[in-house]
Amino acid sequence: MEAPPTPPVPLAALLADRELGLRLLAGPGEADVYGVHASEMTDPSPYLLGGELLLTAGAQWAEPQARAYVARLVRAGVGAVGFGVTPVHATVPRALVGACATQGLPLVEVPPGTPFAAVGRAVWRLMAEARTRELRRVAEAQRSLASAAARPDPVAAVLSRLAATLGGRAALLEPAGSAPSAPSAAPTDAPPPGAGAGAAPGGERWAGTGPGAGPGPGAGPGPGAGPLEAGPAAGAVREALEALARRVGSGAAATATDSLAGTHLAAYAVGGGRVLALATPDRAPGDHTIASAGAVLLSLLTATRPAGDEAAALTRLLLDGDPADALAPGPWYAVHARGAGDARALADALGTVLLDPHGPDPRLLTDREPAAQPGWRLGVSAPAAPDALAAADGQARRALERAEAARAPLARHADSGFAGLVGGAEARAHAEALLGPLSPALRATLRGWLAHHGGWDRTATALGVHRNTVRQRVARAAELLGTDLDDPDTRMELWFALRWDTRPTPPVGSGD
Repeated sequence: MEAPPTPPVPLAALLADRELGLRLLAGPGEADVYGVHASEMTDPSPYLLGGELLLTAGAQWAEPQARAYVARLVRAGVGAVGFGVTPVHATVPRALVGACATQGLPLVEVPPGTPFAAVGRAVWRLMAEARTRELRRVAEAQRSLASAAARPDPVAAVLSRLAATLGGRAALLEPAGSAPSAPSAAPTDAPPPGAGAGAAPGGERWAGTGPGAGPGPGAGPGPGAGPLEAGPAAGAVREALEALARRVGSGAAATATDSLAGTHLAAYAVGGGRVLALATPDRAPGDHTIASAGAVLLSLLTATRPAGDEAAALTRLLLDGDPADALAPGPWYAVHARGAGDARALADALGTVLLDPHGPDPRLLTDREPAAQPGWRLGVSAPAAPDALAAADGQARRALERAEAARAPLARHADSGFAGLVGGAEARAHAEALLGPLSPALRATLRGWLAHHGGWDRTATALGVHRNTVRQRVARAAELLGTDLDDPDTRMELWFALRWDTRPTPPVGSGD
């Protein structure tokens, strides 16, 4: 799951922290804080990104200097100023208070008992808590979208769930001149005025909640006055959204965003010329991640190739569901690919619709053993059951890096130990060449003897023969191989070869 950006910390949350003892002296208390920076420079703006709580204590504050200082901070986008009283100033300078009040920059008094480091720690703690809440919200939203995709009318269900989660309106816009891809129970609006062929999407399916409604109790999908329908700016909002949809539907961009009349607009390419259009009154840091998940779902549900079960399987896999509940037993192969070709064409060649084209390297999942493909480097996992796909994904990623290093068209997962350093074909050929002089019975005895670290009695017991038989056969094997079996390097090489020995193992009691 893509991680959303860290949400800001409301200045009000810092003011409410009694241990800090901060006091608002000027400006609004509704500012957002994206970080903390301490500086005594007369112009710290070159070192700021914007949104910081700037902490300072020691400058001289005549009125003209204070006005110029605050003006520079406002231009730099500073979120608020925290002034530490003592040791330089017993109180916050009046000139600074007046300049912040005039220019609308929040000014907070930091009392003597509160170190700047404590303020910084409080901000980072609140940001971490906010990020955890946002990650949890995104995960819950993705699970609810995946559940919606399994309903009888999945497109309508996903649109409704997406609208309820984001507290706005969601639409699937069809290519110009086309009809909706499937029947929908979602609320439907009339096509926008002037939507002629090639001018705007040809069909719409809308779902949404009332203005500002969130996904809380009672805020389920349904008709009502949404951002596109209410107020005098509704027509302008609709036109702006149509412009975004045309840009994305033409392939000029995968996503596009805009803001108009207090409404946040976004369009996401779905595939086949279709566009997911969103209009929301607010935009939280994780909303893009949620909307992207919705776009992936809709692309799967409206594609012509995947059947319903396949789409549901891919949906659950992409959204970190439990693939064991969605996929056949397999075995399955995870594939990481690198190349400049069409990822969907690669999926067709590998016989699968389970494709994640996002990120630097496309990822695929197939139940056919993959072969090399022109124009691609592939990393292939070992065969895996559905509940082992997370490990298989890591195997495929590492295999792709080995393919890149070796400039090979395909690399398969190898054991992480010594055996993985040699390919299977090479290892079997080496084993046959090394063990060629030995009969199957001698190989079986030697394998047992090495497995029991050269113990005669334990080997004899395990093989069900007399200990003298073990001694005779091991001595005969050493003679035929022309090697010293007391040498640890020799034992290691023989053990490796015996692991790759493909001859059937006969009854150990049979002759040499």
